[in-house]
Amino acid sequence: MGEDERGELSILDDATYAVVLKFSELGNAAFEAHDFAGAIEHWTAAFNLIPDPKRNYEASTWICTSIGDAYFQLGEYQKGLPLLEYAVRCPGGLGNPFVHLRLGQFQLELGNENVAADDLARAYMGGGREIFEGEDEKYWVFIRAKLKL
Repeated sequence: MGEDERGELSILDDATYAVVLKFSELGNAAFEAHDFAGAIEHWTAAFNLIPDPKRNYEASTWICTSIGDAYFQLGEYQKGLPLLEYAVRCPGGLGNPFVHLRLGQFQLELGNENVAADDLARAYMGGGREIFEGEDEKYWVFIRAKLKL
């Protein structure tokens, strides 16, 4: 399947979805075990099963976000940023507080403060103070100062 002529979202067929889900679960288990490289491998395998145009599938949103999150945990901001930039253009990505949180964190780590402020503000607006819980305090301090909270 793919995008039809009206631009509607696509749905994975049951067989593909089952395999994508299995790889995703393996990625989740690896991530929880702090095997971030292993998680990336499993999630990449899942992503590769999604037909083109991949941006039309909701699975692309959570898979790219997951891979980006693993790169964030590894401190590989240059590798993770494009995945979150892609995820934000997939179904449900724009406005997702976690996607914007990671985007803002990547941008701040890469020295792009204006872009970071925009995405961290979106994360705050969608997820409140709670979205920053468990994260390095510097992100909350940064956005709190920008928003004058």
